[in-house]
Formats: sequence, C-alpha cells, structure tokens
Amino acid sequence: MTNKKITINPKAKGLIFDLDGTIADTMPAHYIAWRNALKPYGIDFPIDVFESMAGMPRLATVERLNEMYGTNMDAKEVSDLKEIEFEKTLVSAKVVEPVFDVIKEYHGKLPMAVGTGGCRHIATQTMKLLGIDEYIDILVSSDDISNPKPHPETFLKCAEHIGVDPVDCEVFEDAKLGIDAAKSAGMMWIDVTDYYEVTIGE
Repeated sequence: MTNKKITINPKAKGLIFDLDGTIADTMPAHYIAWRNALKPYGIDFPIDVFESMAGMPRLATVERLNEMYGTNMDAKEVSDLKEIEFEKTLVSAKVVEPVFDVIKEYHGKLPMAVGTGGCRHIATQTMKLLGIDEYIDILVSSDDISNPKPHPETFLKCAEHIGVDPVDCEVFEDAKLGIDAAKSAGMMWIDVTDYYEVTIGE
C-alpha cells in the first residue's frame, strides 16, 4: 500500500493530532518497549492485545494486563521501565509522511495542537526529535488531563488552547480510543491508518 494524500474537511477551522501512530511512526518502538518491560514477568504480549490497548495510558495498560494475566505487577514500576525501554528505541522513529504533509501544508493557516495519551516528557522528546515542534507548539498530554481517551477531555483541551469550537475541529487519529474521544467531543475525525501502512512486529 502506498501513502495517499489526506484531504481535510473544508469545514475544519482547527486541526488536532494524536502523536504516536498518527504523526510519529512510533508504534513498533512502543511494542518492543512493552515486550521488553513485560518479559521479566513472564508475559508474552501479543500484537493484537497491544493494538487493542492503543491510546491507553501506561498505568491503565499495566492494570488491564494484571486483570488479563492474573499478575500483580506494580503499575508504576512497569510503566517506568517501559518508558526507559521506549527512549532507547525512539531514535529510530520516523514521521508519518501523509500526516506530516498536512501539518506542513496548514502551518500558519489553521491553528493546530497535539493531543496524546503519552506523558509530556516523552511526547516533547518525540516532537523535538522528528521536528514536529517546529510546526506545532501546543501539546496536551496525559499529564495535563484527568480523564484519558476515550473521554474527550484531551481533545477538548486542545480545542480550548487553539481557540476553536470543538465542532469546528478535525482530529487525526490511528486508534479506536482516540476516534471515540473525537466523536464524544463532537469533532470531525480522520482515521490515518487508511493512508499509510502500519507494520508492527518482532
């Protein structure tokens, strides 16, 4: 599958982007990081389970895994280890070209923000590494909200920061939780996985 050009909704007055798997092709790195962090606990983390949790905060992911596998992992300890593992692989990340093309095209024309389920430290690092911060300086992370996706709080805060009514915002997402959050916020949305090939593997 070749990358296709994304056309935004002509009604959009503001653009909001998820980060991992949407602007940044970091999902393979996240998967490897989770696998490495969970190995000491004897958990084999299948791709389909990983994909079903896409967009979920780290602590909630560990808690869900405890339920699934009957384990008693310390959520903070495991999630911190996962972030350390992720930082090791972050240097190999690339931008998702069709989405980054939209950002470059509308830079200075429409207000834009990033709304991610990731922590601010890692999200900021990712944006700097890939040059996203040169185009978007508004970031709403898991550190800035009380209710993670699929709750609309992340995207509603983005809309507030860019000064655009939620109904006039278009969200770019790759995960069901994020798309559900956009719908709950009353926003337009695009599933970016229709525009590029995602390959997650060993």
